[in-house]
Amino acid sequence: MIKSLAYTRFVALISNLKGVVMEGRIEIGRMYETLLASPGMNQRVKLSLTICRKTALLLNQLIENGLAAQGKSTENGLIASMPQESFQEMEVISKELLRKADLTELNERLKTIDPK
Repeated sequence: MIKSLAYTRFVALISNLKGVVMEGRIEIGRMYETLLASPGMNQRVKLSLTICRKTALLLNQLIENGLAAQGKSTENGLIASMPQESFQEMEVISKELLRKADLTELNERLKTIDPK
């Protein structure tokens, strides 16, 4: 397997961060921001996914709950470090998931039953 220059730099970055975190000189939020800015993190990845409809509906609900909780958390974790564009992309993925599973109408009806 041929390793790209971006991958090599990413591994070096992780190694450096590991040492800094171990010494307690960096907060977790800054570490996540650095990881998200590393080379290759914005590259598109094609996924082939085969799941049952109930799993698609559950995954959609998990994404929607995560998006609804955005901004309410005071944690310095990965979610707090994500740019707004990532949340918008997750919303598109969630809708596409329902569309491909032919569950959009069912999901809307379920929302009227339990309007949380």
